[in-house]
Amino acid sequence: MHTDNTGDGLALLAACTADVRLWYLQNGLQLNPEKSEVLVIGTSSQLQVATSNLFSVSVAGVDLPVAEKMKIPGVVLDRRLSFDSHATAVARACNYQFRAIQHIHHLLSTELAQTLACSLILSRLDYCNVVLHGALAGSIQKLQHVQNTAARVVLRAPK
Repeated sequence: MHTDNTGDGLALLAACTADVRLWYLQNGLQLNPEKSEVLVIGTSSQLQVATSNLFSVSVAGVDLPVAEKMKIPGVVLDRRLSFDSHATAVARACNYQFRAIQHIHHLLSTELAQTLACSLILSRLDYCNVVLHGALAGSIQKLQHVQNTAARVVLRAPK
């Protein structure tokens, strides 16, 4: 929607989602507003204008809160699509797995440690990595640090 005409855009969204809700009801389905939220995406200036007094959005007859970020299967989206929140979440999950592997590393061969690192850590880095195309260098650096740490854990190399 255009920043100078957010009211009409929100009205159109409300009308479209009301039609979707009606179709759901006619086909024996139901929307669950308790599990729904809204994410407004745009540039800094667009977000400043669009969300200055926008605290909820009417979707399918229900007022839903506007979120700062949203997690959809495996990817954390933020309002500017910078993917910094996603990189932080992936790094946090991988760091948890690093600590788990380090606790039992003395019991593992190098090959088994490599298999564990690939399946528990590197698979998290690879999942949905296509969304990171064009991401900020700081976000990519976080994930590069995770990959470097994975190599150090497997090889028992010092920092």
